Amino acid sequence: MNVISYRPGPDELSYTFGGRPAVGAVKPGTIVELFTEDCFGGRVRGVDDLPSEVCEFPYLNPVTGPFHVDGAEPGDTLALHFVSIEPARDWAVSTTFPHFGALTATHTTAMLHPPLDEVVWMYEVDRERRTVRYRARRGDFTVEMPLDPMHGTVGVAPAASEARMTITPDAHGGNMDTPELRAGVTVYLGVNVEGALFSIGDGHCRQGHGEVCGTAVEAAMNTVVAVELIKGVATPWPRLEDDAHLMSTGSARPLEDAYRISQHDLVTWAASLTGLDELDAYQLVSQGGEAPVGNVCDSNYTMVAKLPKAYLGAPDPYESAHTRLRGLGREYLSSR
Repeated sequence: MNVISYRPGPDELSYTFGGRPAVGAVKPGTIVELFTEDCFGGRVRGVDDLPSEVCEFPYLNPVTGPFHVDGAEPGDTLALHFVSIEPARDWAVSTTFPHFGALTATHTTAMLHPPLDEVVWMYEVDRERRTVRYRARRGDFTVEMPLDPMHGTVGVAPAASEARMTITPDAHGGNMDTPELRAGVTVYLGVNVEGALFSIGDGHCRQGHGEVCGTAVEAAMNTVVAVELIKGVATPWPRLEDDAHLMSTGSARPLEDAYRISQHDLVTWAASLTGLDELDAYQLVSQGGEAPVGNVCDSNYTMVAKLPKAYLGAPDPYESAHTRLRGLGREYLSSR
């Protein structure tokens, strides 16, 4: 088993997909152990550390990478299986921003009312009990919630030598912020440039669907991914697979267009896997599908279309990449 580890220093973090040289090269079949910093770069460490004072725009939402995948070419698909995602600290953080989030005025939703207050919430992370603790800032209410680690941001370099801020989700991946991207899930990304140049970041101890206030329970993560390359198979939008479901994503504004992209991709994917007529697949997805929300606050919004694999006759897409990578991940975990 080929295993490599990488922990970036503060000056080695990336804030774009594309426009940056690779930090290293990996071969398909490699296990990669990564450290990812939280969306504030670790600078918000207490309730008095307001992001507007301790962080500098646009240096938010850092990612670890990019990694060059040997043999990856445009028209291929990169498969990244998340073997494990574990909080690297015993604390995490969330905030409200004056002009960011679903329930405040933004630069594109201009309103005359005052902006929201900038407030920081600190969460206690109990990795043994698998909980995070919420504490109200303006009262004595407190409650434990289950730890459900995920990555909000994963992607490859965009096409045409473009560089995109990590906060923006699109066809290359990026800041999709879907809670579906947890350990045990394989994400499929269409390769746009030689080497793919994938990066990962924005760890969340948990997140509600939509990331309504603009931030999740933001945390640094120790993450393990298994890497595979599917040659000659294109993927138009990021797709996800777990043991029981296939999922398609779409990112755009307005939200209904993100919804349409994700549903269109799932319908056409289901038709290609089963041989169904497209309208038959449309009917099947309409009755059996779910539509989890990714984010409704970033520069593009993200929707997910989700369907049980059992409704499709339990197919193994992408040459059974998820099954193989799941096995590789289990072998890695059993060796530790």
